[in-house]
Amino acid sequence: MKILVPIKRVIDYNVKVRVRRDGGGVETAGVKMSMNPFDEIAVEEALRLREKGIASDIVVVSIGVPQAADTLRTALAMGADRAILVQSEESPEPLAVAKILKILVERENPDLVILGKQAIDDDMNATGQMLAGLLDWPQATFASRVEKTGDGLTVSREVDGGSETLSLTLPAIVTADLRLNEPRYASLPNIMKAKKKPLETLSAADLGIDLTRRLTTLSIAEPPTRKAGIKVGSVAELVEKLRNEAKVI
Repeated sequence: MKILVPIKRVIDYNVKVRVRRDGGGVETAGVKMSMNPFDEIAVEEALRLREKGIASDIVVVSIGVPQAADTLRTALAMGADRAILVQSEESPEPLAVAKILKILVERENPDLVILGKQAIDDDMNATGQMLAGLLDWPQATFASRVEKTGDGLTVSREVDGGSETLSLTLPAIVTADLRLNEPRYASLPNIMKAKKKPLETLSAADLGIDLTRRLTTLSIAEPPTRKAGIKVGSVAELVEKLRNEAKVI
C-alpha cells in the first residue's frame, strides 16, 4: 500500500497567537511554526501502518511558502520516505488545496490519503471532504481507529452519539482525529537522515491550478478581555446580581 499524507505548516500550538495591529491577520513574523498537530497524527498513523507491514511507501506533501520544506523535513525525520512541496506565497483555500492534491494523487497513485481533520489556524475542516468529492473516493472523517481488513479499511470515528464504524474500499480518504494515536518524536539520527531524503519542489503554476482566493478577510480581532470574577456571600446575593447586574434571570 502506498500512502499520501498532506501536511500544513501552522503557528505552533504552544504559541499565543497575536493579532496584527492593522487587524488584517495574525502575527507570523518571528513566530515559531510547526506541523499542524492533526497532520502529525496522520503521519504517525501512516508510519504505524507501514510497521504492521500494510504500507510500503509514505509520501508527504505540503502546499505553502518555501519554509514549509522544514515542516516536510520533520515528517521525513519521523519516517516518511519522500516529500513534495508545492510552493505558494499565498495561503490557498481548501478547494485550491484539494485541487492540487487531486493532481498529485493522480500522479502518485496512492492507495490511501490520510490527513488531519482540520488545521488549527483556520479550522476549515474541508480539505479531506473536498478531495474525496473531486476524486469520487470513499471517505471516513474524524478517525479514531484505522484497521486493514481484506481489500479495504475499517475506520472507527467519533460522532455526537458515540462511535461509528465504517467499512471502506480502497483507494480512500481518511482524516485523523486527536484520539487516533500519539505521534512519535524524531530521533537525532533520523533528523540527520531526513536531510538526504528526496524533497521535490513544484509550483501551483506547474500544476495549472489557480490559487486566487474567493474569500476576503475583512478584519480579525482578539476576544474581549474577561472581567475578573467575584465571590458572593449568599445565594440571595448571587440571585440579586444575576437579576440586576448580569440580567440573565
